[in-house]
Amino acid sequence: MTPAPQQQKKPWIPDYTIKHAKIRWRNFGGKVEKFNLNGERYFTIFLEPHDAEALASMGLNVKTLPIKEEGQEPQDILKVKVNFKGRPPRLVLVTSRGRTTLGEDEANALDLAQIKRDKDNNELVDLILSPYWWEMNGKEGVAVSVKTLFMTIEEDELEMMYSDIPEASSALSNRDYTPAEEPF
Repeated sequence: MTPAPQQQKKPWIPDYTIKHAKIRWRNFGGKVEKFNLNGERYFTIFLEPHDAEALASMGLNVKTLPIKEEGQEPQDILKVKVNFKGRPPRLVLVTSRGRTTLGEDEANALDLAQIKRDKDNNELVDLILSPYWWEMNGKEGVAVSVKTLFMTIEEDELEMMYSDIPEASSALSNRDYTPAEEPF
């Protein structure tokens, strides 16, 4: 009897941190869309050349957007999964009042959040990416999911003005605030 061939162990891939990452095409809630029929949770980051090179050398599927205007620089992007199976990601909203960690049921709030922007109007986050090996139906490769993400919210003047007033307790949220009927 011949022994079964041993599975070659894949090399460990370290986490990768990007500060002030430009983020677009957010789908933290897993909304089913034209190009997302399975309802996967994901977002896309626009990469600086040194990050694109480092992540591609790890085996990640870094893509380059087509150039639309003459003189435009190529832009590398990476689609990042938001995976709550196994070890869930740490998703944190940051405001002037503090930070709030969101769970799977609240992650969709990140899809509509007004994120702080840079001078070029790019939405920015700080994150740690966690690359991993996958294998399915005889194919294999390296995918990436978010391990940690900090998203700073752009607060408007009213949010700032009322930021020192605490949120109403859950006991108040069930109250009926409709005016009582006038006795006639």
